Amino acid sequence: MRTNAGSIARSTGEPDGTPLWNRNFRLFFLARTVARFGDGMVPVALAAGLLDAGHGASSVSFALGAWMVCFAGFVLFGGVLADRFTPRRMMVLADVMRLFGTAALAVLFAGGAPPLWLVYVLSAVNGLGAALFQPGVASMLPVLSPDVQRGNAVLRVTESLATMAGPAAAGALAGFGGPGTIFAVNAATFGISGICLFLVRMETMKPVVGDSMLTELIGGWREFRARSWLWGVIAVWSVYGVTVLGPMVPLEAVVVTERYSSTMFGLMMTVHGAGNVAGGLLALRLRPARPLFAGTIALLAVAGNLLVLAYDVPLALLAAGFFVGGVALAFWLVMWSTTVQTMIPPEALNRLHAYDVAGSLIMLAVGRALAGPVAEAVGMREVLVGGAVVNMLVCGALFAARPIRELTRVERAGGVAAGPRAADEAKPLARS
Repeated sequence: MRTNAGSIARSTGEPDGTPLWNRNFRLFFLARTVARFGDGMVPVALAAGLLDAGHGASSVSFALGAWMVCFAGFVLFGGVLADRFTPRRMMVLADVMRLFGTAALAVLFAGGAPPLWLVYVLSAVNGLGAALFQPGVASMLPVLSPDVQRGNAVLRVTESLATMAGPAAAGALAGFGGPGTIFAVNAATFGISGICLFLVRMETMKPVVGDSMLTELIGGWREFRARSWLWGVIAVWSVYGVTVLGPMVPLEAVVVTERYSSTMFGLMMTVHGAGNVAGGLLALRLRPARPLFAGTIALLAVAGNLLVLAYDVPLALLAAGFFVGGVALAFWLVMWSTTVQTMIPPEALNRLHAYDVAGSLIMLAVGRALAGPVAEAVGMREVLVGGAVVNMLVCGALFAARPIRELTRVERAGGVAAGPRAADEAKPLARS
């Protein structure tokens, strides 16, 4: 069996006394926060630039779709390349790629109305950069943070804040300097992220060499299949993405805008973001012995978010539903991320995280695409109530799965779980 990042000990479970805010984690934290802030500016920048140039709303969808297709299509290869060249190198390279791609968009929009095909190409380049960047996010944090759960929770809080701040800042910049200025600031965020990651000082990770990319992808799939708790959650989550999370955002936009106004929808998105922050803070405080079980309990509350949309409820209750939904999803994501990062051996983490991300994105995209036609065919309320029912069934399926129900927190380094059953689940599949 080959090793790369496996030579680096990871501290999981309870803190070992090492301060969370060490130099490396501060740099990683700054890189992630600034980059997420920049990501939040992109939809506003594309909408402002393309609509002002006289193109229709479909042009914005195609530009964002080009980013998403490249991201989902190449993230698996990003996991393999992170093994071959180490995660930090690939993340710095990805930031450089996105810096130049976004800077080119800034120049094009500053000079007037750019050709649509070129906007689509540059959006695709940025999506490719994101695909090369994302696998390293999962494998770098356990190396840099002495407490994986606290590290994930802190990032969840600040990324939620940055996600809310990014569109607001982009809106202000659109009135001040136009889309070219927005893209210029966005390019600067990738430059800051790349510099921070370049300055991280850590033990050298030994790259994986010798096998073809196809062999590595197959090896990642074998590692994926060897863990019932992992593929079990992702299989259930695929159904959840198509029927609940995917349709939720477009249907929220339609329902709240028609019932109140687009301004109120923006406010509800802010309330949801505040719930994300609260969920991250809750994950900072709570350290459940069975994190996936605790995260599933939190997911039950997402049904409330769907039901307040399905029925004409008072505005205060609508806001409460959005807030609680934000809390639930953020808490689940911290529990899930921490479990994946501490239960999977480092030499497999880049590729398995890539499989997780690719599968989730595809199912979310399918759910969003089907939401409108299905709602028109059977009714908006029926789709939302059906989503609430599916939410409860999905949680029931997670509760019923013994590996998921009994998987316990990892308490020591090296990806070995605290309990004997969880330890068996954590064993990697041997590779020749």
